[in-house]
Amino acid sequence: MRATKLRSGDEVVSPSGRSGAALSRHNLGVMYDGGKGVPQNYAQAIKWYCLAAERGQCRRSVRPRPHVRHGKGVPQDSSEAAKWYRLAADQGQPDALNNLGHFYRTGQGVPQDYVQAHMWLNLTASKYPASKKEERENAVAGRDSVGSEMTPAQIAEAQKLAREWKPKPER
Repeated sequence: MRATKLRSGDEVVSPSGRSGAALSRHNLGVMYDGGKGVPQNYAQAIKWYCLAAERGQCRRSVRPRPHVRHGKGVPQDSSEAAKWYRLAADQGQPDALNNLGHFYRTGQGVPQDYVQAHMWLNLTASKYPASKKEERENAVAGRDSVGSEMTPAQIAEAQKLAREWKPKPER
């Protein structure tokens, strides 16, 4: 097993010995997150998720967002959580699209922006698979609720942005 130095200077051993691989880093984050094979440590989980997500090489590694949003292992920071939701949303992850939409709706961690909220919630509804019917319905309800606060021109702008949006590929 190899030890890997993190930016903070902490040293953690990757069970796979392949600590340079994004997936290995992500998996180590999962282990620390859930206390599987190692003591549960949210701060270590976040470090490994961040290392995996650093170059966008592992779609699942945008996990730090709920930790930062709820203050698990790091100080609670809505702005930082919004950044992580945006990273995941840019990759098309429905839960992140949904959360980012609600952040824009309420102004949590980002400036309140109903056009952005409507756009992200509209994308959310289109990205959830049929098996996630309740989540899709909630996204539509959230989008429609935001729409009730908007002018027709704002709704048209949000719809245009949603049509033009494309997920960013992993690097």
